[in-house]
Amino acid sequence: QVQLVESGGGSVQAGGSLRLSCAASGTTPSTYCMGWFRLAPGKEREGVAPEGVAAVGAEGTTTYADSVMGRVTISKDNAKNTLYLEIHSLKPEDTAKYYCAAKRFKGYCGLLRWNEANYWGQGTQVTVSS
Repeated sequence: QVQLVESGGGSVQAGGSLRLSCAASGTTPSTYCMGWFRLAPGKEREGVAPEGVAAVGAEGTTTYADSVMGRVTISKDNAKNTLYLEIHSLKPEDTAKYYCAAKRFKGYCGLLRWNEANYWGQGTQVTVSS
């Protein structure tokens, strides 16, 4: 059974940076397409799925959402079974719960969609104040 556990969230001021981590057990990032997603406050009640922020394929190709391009870096450490997301120049609109997810797929995965994943973490909250 694959488990994903996110950490690294917190409260930061606008302009700051954070690095989120997603520890994977039961699998290795080298064999999965993995992605980061976020869900803004109130969106869960609307039944909206978390939006894709960034993804990295099993072979290492990275893809980013237009909304975060240039401010976000996704990376993985296969030896540590850990996925990372660095976010710079944080804005209040980046406030959201951030999730990682994994899809059993070794090819090019593009910007992974939430409902395409096979496993999901519980999320870590990021709050950005102005």
